[in-house]
Amino acid sequence: MTAVPEATELDGSGRVAQPRQLIVTVYGLYSRTEGGWLSVASLIDLLAAVGVDEPAVRSSISRLKRRGILEAVRRGTTAGYELSNDAREILREGDERIFRRGRATAADGWLLAVFSVPETERHKRHLLRTQLARMGFGTAASGVWIAPAHLHAATAEALTRLGLAGYADLFRADHLAFGDVRAKVRDWWDLDRLDELYTTFLDEHGPALRRWQRRKSVAGEEAFADYVRVLTGWRRMPYLDPGLPAEFLPRDWSGIRAADLFFELHAQLENPARAYVAKSISFG
Repeated sequence: MTAVPEATELDGSGRVAQPRQLIVTVYGLYSRTEGGWLSVASLIDLLAAVGVDEPAVRSSISRLKRRGILEAVRRGTTAGYELSNDAREILREGDERIFRRGRATAADGWLLAVFSVPETERHKRHLLRTQLARMGFGTAASGVWIAPAHLHAATAEALTRLGLAGYADLFRADHLAFGDVRAKVRDWWDLDRLDELYTTFLDEHGPALRRWQRRKSVAGEEAFADYVRVLTGWRRMPYLDPGLPAEFLPRDWSGIRAADLFFELHAQLENPARAYVAKSISFG
């Protein structure tokens, strides 16, 4: 499985959530305790609650299978699919990032990634750039990529898994002199684009939070649908914004408000959504 499908399917990087991204969210949330497996019938029933019809589910499953994310497995007479080993590992890595509440601070320092790839293997240069970009690295200079230092372990794991560790060096660093780091962060990352994406997330999922704040009781199917939608919308954001220190960001940074919204909905909907799934489907 290449880095491009990983970015597209497994971190939800499409602008509008596609059925296949919703399916990956459902697998990530509810199948891994069962070895990564869900029956086709159960998946169709669950996605119906999110507004995805059966033909779209079947088509999306086929695409995920072709991309090496799902594998067809029967349990007895029941047809189903399970996550591939690579997909399980990517989702495991993603859990820490997606559900990580805190941001880096200036005192934490930075992670620098420097790589050198022979011209005869320039395809790996593209793969390295793609992987670092999808992990949220900014570009500090030609061939020098930068991210908050807390990403060092995840970066090392990802590059090792993709067979790219031999082409890169990772360094911890501090900015010691020359220039305003706040201004440099704006050069290293496209903060205007990030602000647009966070604002869109707030617009799309803010109504759900306000609706649930008015409720005295929780409807399981509706909680499940809203939870899958908000998690699918959120899980790409920590890859685009790698937890940049708040002191280097604009005042009233939309990313902080978006994180507050996500974690409020997560706290309110996670348990009723899981209870709905437990009552609604059989894992075989």
